[in-house]
Amino acid sequence: MSVESPEQLRGRTKAFAIRIVRLFRALPRSRDAQVIGTQLLRSGTSVAANYRAACRSRSRAEFISRLGVVVEEADESRFWLELLAETGIVAQARLQDLLTEANELTAIFAATRRTTRSSGGK
Repeated sequence: MSVESPEQLRGRTKAFAIRIVRLFRALPRSRDAQVIGTQLLRSGTSVAANYRAACRSRSRAEFISRLGVVVEEADESRFWLELLAETGIVAQARLQDLLTEANELTAIFAATRRTTRSSGGK
């Protein structure tokens, strides 16, 4: 596994956000699908926005704090994706790549946050 640069991670999180937007647009118009979809839309796009903000942090503490938000939003996105699948709103197979990406992003940013906290570097 290679280490990704901040630029690569910005691109990866933005691509994740775009995929979430496209999924939201394709959801059924039923009330439950739209409520869950809106939550997913918020958290999935927030991953990219908050990572971008973390990259512009003015201090190590701010960077660590913002990464914490990124981890929370990526994990929350995974939850909403799981809910879409487990309620039968969207087929599990259709969501698998997004679920994998949400899980990988959560792991990457959680590890980055741990490393930054313990090493004292940004």
